[in-house]
Amino acid sequence: MKLFYKPGACSLASHIILRESGAGFELEAVDTDIGRTQSGMDFSEINPKGYVPVLQLESGDVLTEGAAILQYIADHCAPGRLAPTAGTIERVRLQEHLNYVSSELHKAFGAFFSGTATEADKDNARASLNSKFNYLNDLFADDREYLSGSDFSVADAYLFVVSNWANFVGINLHPWPRIARFVERVSKRPAVQEAFKAEGLV
Repeated sequence: MKLFYKPGACSLASHIILRESGAGFELEAVDTDIGRTQSGMDFSEINPKGYVPVLQLESGDVLTEGAAILQYIADHCAPGRLAPTAGTIERVRLQEHLNYVSSELHKAFGAFFSGTATEADKDNARASLNSKFNYLNDLFADDREYLSGSDFSVADAYLFVVSNWANFVGINLHPWPRIARFVERVSKRPAVQEAFKAEGLV
């Protein structure tokens, strides 16, 4: 398998889960601004959507969309360990978490990574993020370690990566201490440290 990624982007979650799963894989960085991979390929020929992550399978199949890739890795490389069994209520709960991180939290950071966003856009984004982090902080009020309880899952990798962006856009997680502790907890996992080093983030 080959993961096409951009350092520190949402593709970092797929990178972390590949390492958590113990699967063999290759990495290839993508410059999404110019649409070229590290080896010089036209990225639009790999993913016409133009963004990462992309997981290229040994069969030649190409998977896009982070939530789908995360579940594929869990099911095929670490069955039963990083995602509950498909068809169970636990799996549906995991998908709820993945969809929330993707459609709500991830999307709310958009203005901070846009070259055309105004300060007003960023202020609106901060207000939106406040409500998202309020919800997530309350979710951890029962002292759970991870989104689904005591077991780390693919949803936690995604939540970690997106929540950690706060540190790079000037948002202090201090008002949400449970999320801050979650980010710190996940950051110490060996697979996370390995992924950070491989992407040049530490």
